[in-house]
Amino acid sequence: RWLPALRRRCGIVGRRLTGPGLAVEGRVLRAVLYVYHSRLFRHRPYLGLQQVEQCLKRLWKMNLVGCIQTLAELIPKKTTSQAHAECLVPSQPMLETVALKVLGGCKLILRLLDCCCKAFLLSVQHLCLEEFILLNTVASGLLSRLWFVIQYRCVLHSLIFLYDMLATALHLVSETQQMPYIKGFTFPSDIRNFLGVNVSSEVKKQKARMLTAKKPTSWMKKFFPTKPEAASDLGKTRNSATCTSAVKQRRIPCPADVGEPVL
Repeated sequence: RWLPALRRRCGIVGRRLTGPGLAVEGRVLRAVLYVYHSRLFRHRPYLGLQQVEQCLKRLWKMNLVGCIQTLAELIPKKTTSQAHAECLVPSQPMLETVALKVLGGCKLILRLLDCCCKAFLLSVQHLCLEEFILLNTVASGLLSRLWFVIQYRCVLHSLIFLYDMLATALHLVSETQQMPYIKGFTFPSDIRNFLGVNVSSEVKKQKARMLTAKKPTSWMKKFFPTKPEAASDLGKTRNSATCTSAVKQRRIPCPADVGEPVL
């Protein structure tokens, strides 16, 4: 009975991990790090971006998606309705390997969310100090989108539900035929205790920290004035024809969200 449910859960996790959001944000992050490496390799928000990129790289290199897809292919698509019929099931070594990868993936995603939150707060802090405005604006929008993509697509919760089903399957298969593959490690019955944090409360805490961060309104009002008279005053202080024309162009209303993705 649990085979079709396990197959469906593997497909859900695979689709959420291979969605366009994570891949696109990862490519943008690598491009930003490449452009600013020679100038800002000691800048704190830049170092925070490097930690986020390192977590993403490790997540892809562990081949979690490929391992889950292999497990889904081993589960037969057609199931019989007979009570005592025989059917092919994944072996205990295969289930142990996928379960171990899922545990590591959950730990990595928790670390990724924490790094995104810390790097976002650093970017906002340096925006308030009016340092490297372009980089920190791009970084804050990128990090908030990456954090939101992971949360919106429920990647972490999907992996937790998948592990619960894997633990049940592993218990049933090991009772039928003992073939332990990973020795010296006891698979936890409850992954939430293994992670060591309450996932929902931790995510809410990170979201509250990001939403209550000090907004750099001073420099935004200075560079993006909303009133025409403020724009004219800014043009006089700059004493430049180029800056004056740029200020006139800024009178056109623009989207309020700086980090909104553009197609």
